[in-house]
Amino acid sequence: MSSVAIQFLNGLASASTLFLVAAGLSLIFGVTRIVNFAHGALYMLGIYTAYSFIGALGTTAFGFWGGVIAAAISVGVLGAAAEIAILRRLYRAPELLQLLATFALTLVIKDGVLAFWGAEDLLGPRAPGLSGAVEILGSPFPEYDLALIAIGPAVMGALWLLLHRTRWGRLIRAATQDRDMVAALGVNQKWLFTGVFALGAALAGLAGALEIPREPAQLSLDIGAISDAFVVVVVGGMGSIPGAFLAALLIGEIKALCVAAGLSKLTLVVEFVVMAAVLVFRSRGLLGRPWEVSRAEQPEPPLRLPGRAVNIATVLALVALAALPLYTTGYALVLAIDIFVFALFAASLHFIMGPGGMTSFGHAAYLGLGAYAAGLLVKKAGWPMEAALALAPLAAVTGAAVFGWFCVRLSGVYLAMLTLAVAQIVWSLAYQWDALTGGSNGIVGVWPSAWLASRPAFYLLALAVCTGSIALMRRAIFSPFGYALRGGRDSPLRAEAIGIDVRRVQWTAFAGAGAFAGIAGGLYAFSKGSISPDSTLAVSRSVDALVMVLLGGVQALTGPLLGAAAFTWLQDAIARNTDYWRAILGVAILAIVLAFPQGIAGALRARFGAREET
Repeated sequence: MSSVAIQFLNGLASASTLFLVAAGLSLIFGVTRIVNFAHGALYMLGIYTAYSFIGALGTTAFGFWGGVIAAAISVGVLGAAAEIAILRRLYRAPELLQLLATFALTLVIKDGVLAFWGAEDLLGPRAPGLSGAVEILGSPFPEYDLALIAIGPAVMGALWLLLHRTRWGRLIRAATQDRDMVAALGVNQKWLFTGVFALGAALAGLAGALEIPREPAQLSLDIGAISDAFVVVVVGGMGSIPGAFLAALLIGEIKALCVAAGLSKLTLVVEFVVMAAVLVFRSRGLLGRPWEVSRAEQPEPPLRLPGRAVNIATVLALVALAALPLYTTGYALVLAIDIFVFALFAASLHFIMGPGGMTSFGHAAYLGLGAYAAGLLVKKAGWPMEAALALAPLAAVTGAAVFGWFCVRLSGVYLAMLTLAVAQIVWSLAYQWDALTGGSNGIVGVWPSAWLASRPAFYLLALAVCTGSIALMRRAIFSPFGYALRGGRDSPLRAEAIGIDVRRVQWTAFAGAGAFAGIAGGLYAFSKGSISPDSTLAVSRSVDALVMVLLGGVQALTGPLLGAAAFTWLQDAIARNTDYWRAILGVAILAIVLAFPQGIAGALRARFGAREET
């Protein structure tokens, strides 16, 4: 009984931190409609800045709590500066482009932390006066965790007073309902957005600072924090502070009860199972409301086949690529294979994002399913590489068909979050199923057949498979199916009225995109010789695909190809020359976003008038 009570209290302490992170994210989304990927990095920055402030002020009660408050304020100021310098320029840009900018901010912040504090984990001090434990039902429980349990509701109450008893709070609530009406009443939206972003960032920094006695400051905290924050915000309801508080309690207690029941492995996945269930049965969350998804970009022109110049340039490019092994057999071929694989992966995501209008935050699930299917067939079943590669997309399309049946019933950010939940569930299964997948170590020794063992031979195979797959997707886009898919994206009601089963068309596209991602996964497995959950199924891999599509441009068929080539080459070239490659890559992405808001392909189309649209 005592162990259950202790775990219940642990759940309450964790819920306080979850609420602080999620409340900031929910505020930012509610007013600005930005899905802030940098929020996890701000949480991480809060821990590091608290470590430095406490070290400078001393480990007295004043030094500790003063350091925590100073860390929160510093992170809030940084958030305001980022909003003014970068995000303010993008509010009229497509919403997904804003997401790309926040991802670039994450890269910059992470390398900034690396440069200033180093790569080693930093252990913070205990809170003075709260370093002991109290006995509860015969078991010790940390005094600091009791303080955290009290801090969460206190901050919740302060936020309620701010939002309901101040003019600024009423403006925030009004902006979450109708931003255009608030602007029409003469409110300066720019400074309102800046203030909200600063408050949200400060809450993230406060959450991180409060964790300094409980966990070390480390560079990997950002991904875990943003994943947990997404779960809490979606379960509670996007933009709802009370919903975030309720969801944080729910998630914190469910994870604690899993530990109490001896099912600690479930803590990696249970929150995403909860999120998936909530989205399926109550898509707007526990206390949320439906959001109208606005499209900031201009209406797209009708579908048109590429012009003659584009076709000639494509043929010449393929001939040049096929001749590349005649000039080199070195690292250039390795990089080119990576570009081909990720171009196919990005094109498969674009297939549902561009013509389908369905954003996925978990497309790596199907890359991973294809990779693991190929690896397991070779290593466990003893199949030849050719058969394993041919059947790799079967596993991916099966998973995509099952998951897509639920996903296509949602839209906008809720659809994206459900795909994230699905991907995390698949990742956790691969990470913990040691007997089948090798767990965190993955599968090694997945090599091509003898006739493809040479690098030029596998290069040509990758070029042929990826080119053929991309050509099939392009043909589908310009078929009646593709027109029906785009019609369902642009006007679902009109499409249904003329007899198009929009949901079935979207489901078919979702499954098809999964199949092509599975082909990319199979090629990836044989090109690397190994597979692991983090290399194929992690959230970061899904984000990479999203970045490639957005970087190239969603509205052009060549967008994901150009984006994949640019992102992969930049990442490789910078990473081989500096330890701070993330920051340089982030700055490069920000420069491209600010200079070419329609992506690389959109800029080229505007410059040279290439005739191809989605």
